[in-house]
Amino acid sequence: MCNGRARKFRRLGDSVTYSIVATCPDTGQIGVAVQSHWFAAGVVCWAKAGIGAVATQAMALIDHGPLGIELLEDGAQPHEAMKRRLSLDKSPEIRQVAMIDYKSRISAHTGSDTIPESGHFVGDGFSCQANMMWNSTVWGCMADAFVGSEGDLSSRMLAALFAAEAEQGDIRGKQSARLLVVDSDIQQYPWEGTIVDIRVDDHREPLEELDRLLKMHNEYVNINSLDEKSISQTMNSGNPEIAFWKSIGLVQSGQISEARELALIAFEENSGWEELLLRCAKNGLAGVTKDTIRALLHTKQDD
Repeated sequence: MCNGRARKFRRLGDSVTYSIVATCPDTGQIGVAVQSHWFAAGVVCWAKAGIGAVATQAMALIDHGPLGIELLEDGAQPHEAMKRRLSLDKSPEIRQVAMIDYKSRISAHTGSDTIPESGHFVGDGFSCQANMMWNSTVWGCMADAFVGSEGDLSSRMLAALFAAEAEQGDIRGKQSARLLVVDSDIQQYPWEGTIVDIRVDDHREPLEELDRLLKMHNEYVNINSLDEKSISQTMNSGNPEIAFWKSIGLVQSGQISEARELALIAFEENSGWEELLLRCAKNGLAGVTKDTIRALLHTKQDD
């Protein structure tokens, strides 16, 4: 029960491993990330644009995530929301929870009966927490990695997860991970404001896969970038989807040679890309014209 509204959420039956909640001082973005030896552990990550983020783990009671967010949205500070949530928990001693709001205020809880090694580290604009670790150095090393890394919030949180694994991580191993980042501003609709949401539910190397998918995500975000660096990244990644649409933009900007190089990536991968080009021209979509076809297919289309 929260503010008179009854909710029932799935409970996670086993311990979830290490996580970070954080904000970006430059953009105001809010994020949460996790890795664990548990299927689809991303369920412990909760965030809402312009409000805050919660990680709920260690014999996790998932309720603390969405209902913690509700309390933050209703105006409670993280320490107040944490106190409220734990007062309603029949077993707070086996929980580990971290909350951060859009003002970078933080509250973290590691229950006395969480499986060792367990603990948390609260820093300026972030909290790292872990349980069931081989080593008690994990959360401190996560903090060092986050503070010492560069880049956007997603990259820095991922660096913290890698640092935990470098300290041997979970005594059971690894299986799943999630990276969730939301905007600094409150959005009109709940489906708006998500900047990054990548889940790896079952993988031998979940962090490596998360890293790969984050790079792909960033490539899609920059699909309209036509600078030399962006073109080079697309050439190296060989992603036919990115290459196809970027090649169209390059034709429109007069960079024909580069456009043909990228288009070739798509055309050699699947003949359907050539067909899509023709259909786009026929329907007047994506700015594709007969000139685009001539440039990319090296053929002169009949008028």
